[in-house]
Amino acid sequence: MRYVMVIDTNKCVGCSDCVVACQVENHVPMGYCRDWVVETVNGTYPSVSFEFRSERCNHCDNAPCVRTCPTGASHIIEGGIVLVTPEECIGCGACIESCPYDARYPHPEEGHVDKCTFCNHRLEKGELPACVSVCPTKCMYFGDLDDANSDVSKLLATRQHKVLAPEAGTKPRVYYLI
Repeated sequence: MRYVMVIDTNKCVGCSDCVVACQVENHVPMGYCRDWVVETVNGTYPSVSFEFRSERCNHCDNAPCVRTCPTGASHIIEGGIVLVTPEECIGCGACIESCPYDARYPHPEEGHVDKCTFCNHRLEKGELPACVSVCPTKCMYFGDLDDANSDVSKLLATRQHKVLAPEAGTKPRVYYLI
């Protein structure tokens, strides 16, 4: 099983419902976030393109955060989800510095590093990540890439897509349809 997230940038309207759902679901402290929306404008007039993109931890197969963690607090579980065990994290920030996606932050009250978990606690109950479940445009998809019949497999097989920072060699598991 390989969990992945696929986001259709042609359908995203930048509403940030995904960000709010994540903050509420995961009790994220005010002023911090596990996911965020980026707006990009490419090209020059009159050939300009605009994109909204929901970003987060990319749950990489080759995760530098896991390699640089001195305690093993950052680790990969079944399905390829990258997690942080708060009790093992010493808050040194090595994982924060090594992440090419700026997807981690030091939890201001608890002293450990925090990040997107693909809402693993919801997956264990058969539910989708909070961000996916609330998206009003249904631009976010989540599933098992190893299942040829899953929506994510079908979308990636039939649509052009990209990942962020491919040159980092992290093999991210968040894909953007273009």
